[in-house]
Amino acid sequence: MELTYYSDFAVRLVNTEEPLRGTDSLTSVDAVRGLFGEARHAARRAGEADVTRLRGVRSRLRAVFTAAADGDEVAAVDLLNALLLEYPASPQISGHDYLDEAGRPRWHLHLAEHPSSATAGYAAIACMGLAFQLTDLGVDRLGVCEAAPCRNAYIDTSTNRSKRYCSDRCATRANVAAYRARKRRERAPSGRTDDASRRSAETSEP
Repeated sequence: MELTYYSDFAVRLVNTEEPLRGTDSLTSVDAVRGLFGEARHAARRAGEADVTRLRGVRSRLRAVFTAAADGDEVAAVDLLNALLLEYPASPQISGHDYLDEAGRPRWHLHLAEHPSSATAGYAAIACMGLAFQLTDLGVDRLGVCEAAPCRNAYIDTSTNRSKRYCSDRCATRANVAAYRARKRRERAPSGRTDDASRRSAETSEP
């Protein structure tokens, strides 16, 4: 498994909250367990305390994405480094479930889970995965969706570094909004001219 895969854990956690819409799906132990996806055995450690703890990690990870989106690379790196210190990961060499044609293990790095709590385990792999993406692709590949009111985090893996929205849905919505705004601007001068002509005609009447 590629270590960059784990960056999805960071995106997944951040996007459990939509601040501008006032929604938050991280409200229960089941929601915490759902974040782990296929790593269900790790989710068994989740308890009520992890809801609050992971919300705290979420706020700090959102700050990383926001700083990156604002162009403040140093702040983004500093914020992520602080998380890495608090939630250290344990890389291990693994070969399970990955065999070559001769039946030999395909060795790869795997991030071991921390047994202390669900939050510690989740935060460790999320932050390490994000760190690998950041150093591999660049800080500017971390973004926040520009389609208001969506503020979902995303990682831009496009070849031309052109991603501005978290999904095709948000991109379409933003394009439609921009088109409507452009049409309103095109109509506005004509409307002002007609108003001015009408007022001029009214004042010229005896």
